[in-house]
Amino acid sequence: MTKKKLIALIMAIAMVLGTLTACGGGNNAKKDNGANNTKVEENAKENGGNAEVSADGLMETEGGFMSVATGGTGGTYYPLGGAISNILNGAGLDYTATAQATGASVENVELIANGDAEIAFIQNDVSYYAVNGTDTFEGNKQESLRGLCCLYPEIVQIVASDESGIETIDDLKGKRVAVGAPGSGVEVNVKQILDAHGITYDDLGKVDFLSFAEASDQIKSGQIDATFLTAAIPSSAITELATTHDVHLVPIAEDKANELIEKYPFYVHLNITPTEYKGQEGEVSVVAVQSMLVVNENMADADAYNIVKLLFENLDTMKESHARGGDIALDKALDGMSIEVHPGAQKYFDEVK
Repeated sequence: MTKKKLIALIMAIAMVLGTLTACGGGNNAKKDNGANNTKVEENAKENGGNAEVSADGLMETEGGFMSVATGGTGGTYYPLGGAISNILNGAGLDYTATAQATGASVENVELIANGDAEIAFIQNDVSYYAVNGTDTFEGNKQESLRGLCCLYPEIVQIVASDESGIETIDDLKGKRVAVGAPGSGVEVNVKQILDAHGITYDDLGKVDFLSFAEASDQIKSGQIDATFLTAAIPSSAITELATTHDVHLVPIAEDKANELIEKYPFYVHLNITPTEYKGQEGEVSVVAVQSMLVVNENMADADAYNIVKLLFENLDTMKESHARGGDIALDKALDGMSIEVHPGAQKYFDEVK
């Protein structure tokens, strides 16, 4: 064989080997892609069966622990937090969720910011103060908070015993008053409302920092005259109290409510008829803020997406847990949103427009 023919033969063999290698690589790539597609399909089935998995695998998740920071056990957040936990636990996403009783909004901000809770109920005004470093959070800005959705209006309720003689906000002067649990959003509301009436804590006879349930017990025992709480109506703590003791809601005059709204635009003025509270008759002028679900900016997009999707696909479960669960509606999910929405949650809302 001549040298020229030998070189040609070697080059031909090399080309054949190169083609076989390329084909082998293509087959391997095809096999890997098939495996990845199978994985997406399997995750779709694991992620609740009917849940759509986007092309980028947004619904895929490794699951994990989800602590839901709520409020006192006598308030509205706690049963709703329990319902959210049950929904997540039953979704087939390998979540282990549990509701955590807390001091409510202000404390919940810290829990989310520090990574000690994954989901939290927080009032929209408190969320705003936190991310902007104002009011309660002056000098302690928490920019990592992101909103999932808004839920329902929370009414600032001022409950007084009939024997206290308290009929107006001004009548609170010299009285024994509970202003919410330490670290709660209730106290934020108390200070703003008292300030609108030219009243400070020094004008009160006694200031107690109590949860809903504790304040109810102390009204029963005669240790305090009135208590503030910010919650949806009916509040189980007040409903129970009203069945055994003579109490009433103290109104906020409309002109004072308007002054409050001008300074704090998160408030709204409402006239309510709380027939759920025994002995309460006629309309009561009140102000309200909005409850919302908040997470940390570091939450995976898939988790944020899953949470809001599952929440709005299981509103019956929310309603069964508490009457206010029936007020949660998809078309109002972003009404009153006071902070940046988490991109995972926003993706869901964009899809269902």
